[in-house]
Amino acid sequence: MVNDVMKIGFGYDVHPLVSGRKLVLGGVEIPFARGLNGHSDADVLAHAIGDALLGAAGLGDIGRMFPDTSPLYKDISSLLILEKIKDELRGKNLKIGNIDASVVIEEPKISPYVETMQANISKVLEIFREAVNIKATTQEKLGFLGKGQGAAAFAVVLLNEDS
Repeated sequence: MVNDVMKIGFGYDVHPLVSGRKLVLGGVEIPFARGLNGHSDADVLAHAIGDALLGAAGLGDIGRMFPDTSPLYKDISSLLILEKIKDELRGKNLKIGNIDASVVIEEPKISPYVETMQANISKVLEIFREAVNIKATTQEKLGFLGKGQGAAAFAVVLLNEDS
């Protein structure tokens, strides 16, 4: 029996840039004077993808599943969070069709790291690399993102029921 049920999810995350933290995006540590501040490694890209996956599956959001009040998740790699989400999806008999994400950051330029980010995410989620698309853009110097005070990411995912 063929099942044509598709589930679409949307995710968004934002974190401030601060001194004394590593800048991690898509599981890649990017050399920069500041990093994203948060309870985990504050990887906005992985968080947006995670929220999109959880939303499509009807499993809430990262904040509910991985609360920032829990010491278990202090400084955790967001790739481990994605791995746990992948396991939850399998438990609901869902498979990832594709991921499309955008990272918004004025600097540093992240385009040299995008392929490695895609490889990291596809490996952790056990999907084809071609199923993960990541784009980078700036805020054209507008707002707090444009002033270099933080970074944000948006993600859309498609899930299918695994037959």
